[in-house]
Amino acid sequence: MVDYPDRGTQAEALAGTVAGELAAALTVKGSAILCVPGGTTPAAFLKALSAKPLDWANVSVLLNDERWVPPDHERSNERLLRQTLLTGAAEAAKYIPLYTDAPSPEAGLAMLEPAVRDALPIDSLVLGMGADMHTASLFPGADKLEQALDPHCTALLLPMRAPGAAEPRITLTLPALLSAAHTHILIAGADKNAALSEAEKDGPVADAPIRAILRGTAPTIHYAP
Repeated sequence: MVDYPDRGTQAEALAGTVAGELAAALTVKGSAILCVPGGTTPAAFLKALSAKPLDWANVSVLLNDERWVPPDHERSNERLLRQTLLTGAAEAAKYIPLYTDAPSPEAGLAMLEPAVRDALPIDSLVLGMGADMHTASLFPGADKLEQALDPHCTALLLPMRAPGAAEPRITLTLPALLSAAHTHILIAGADKNAALSEAEKDGPVADAPIRAILRGTAPTIHYAP
C-alpha cells in the first residue's frame, strides 16, 4: 500500500503514475487503453490526470461500470468523467460508452460489448472500492455476481442489480478487469481502509468482491485519509 498524507497528494501521484503507464503503452503500440472508476472519490485524480501531457488522441477511455441513466443525469459516471478527465487536451481521447438509450442494460448489452472487446486488454486500470467491499458494480448480493466473478466468464460486460445499487448497472466482468497490465486501487477515508483490511482476510469472494482483484493480480493500493 502507498500511503499519502492527503487526497491532493494522492491524486497527483497516482495521476503521474498512470500517465507514465499510458505514455509507455503509446510508445510501444501507438495507442493506450485507460479504465477508470466513477463516483466522487476519483474526481481529484481524474482532474489531475487530464492535465498530463499525453497523446490523448490515441488514448481510449473506458469506465469500470455505469449506472443505467442518461449521460446528462446527475448520477451518470460518464457525466462525471466529462467534467473531470475529458477536458482540455484530454477531451481528444476516445470515450468507449457503457450506456446506450436502450430501456435496460440487458437490452443495450449487445450494442456496447463489441467496442469493449475491441479495446481490451487494458493498459492502466484504476478501481475504487466501497465500504461494502464492492468494486466496479460487483456488489455483494448482486444478481449476476457469481457469473461476473467467474474467471472463465466469456462475457466482458454484464448487467447488474444489487440491494446496494439504486439503479440497474452495467459492469466489466472479472476477466475484463484482470486483462489490465497495471492495476491500481484508489481508496480514501478510515471506513475504506477498514474495509480493505477486512477484504485482505480469508473469506468468500462473494462477500467481498474486491478480493477477486486482490487475489487475481498484484494491484497497487493508494490510500489517503
